Amino acid sequence: MQSLRSCSSDVVQLDLTPLPPTPPSSSSSNNNPMSTTTISGGLSIDEEESTETRIRRLISEHPVIIFSRSSCCMCHVMKKLLATIGVHPTVIELDDHEIASLPPPPAHDSLSSRNPAPAVFIGGTCVGGLESLVALHLSGHLVPKLVEVGALWV
Repeated sequence: MQSLRSCSSDVVQLDLTPLPPTPPSSSSSNNNPMSTTTISGGLSIDEEESTETRIRRLISEHPVIIFSRSSCCMCHVMKKLLATIGVHPTVIELDDHEIASLPPPPAHDSLSSRNPAPAVFIGGTCVGGLESLVALHLSGHLVPKLVEVGALWV
């Protein structure tokens, strides 16, 4: 069953597995064949879309989004780094079977190719894992990229 698991005030744990189809209700006057649920924090769940489609949609809807496993220390470091800059990313915690649906990391991020989570996306583009995010910051390219996608105002 599709569920939303609240982990803390800034992390949303979302089960992205599709729900089994439900028979239409005869008393329903809703003609919309797609069922959509909106969750506090601006996350909407279209119960008809696949896990891959949901992940792609979430990436396109949020300027900075981190996909992580629950209790991931690297995700915590990513959030702290971005928070010190002034950005508070959307964080989605995925189950192990959902992590396989993440888009592939950049070819240069060899560590992330073995372990796809956590993965940070900025402006719809996969930056990679923690190592890539820190490298982007140390090279001086992170802040301009965040400004470019509208996640940071300077």
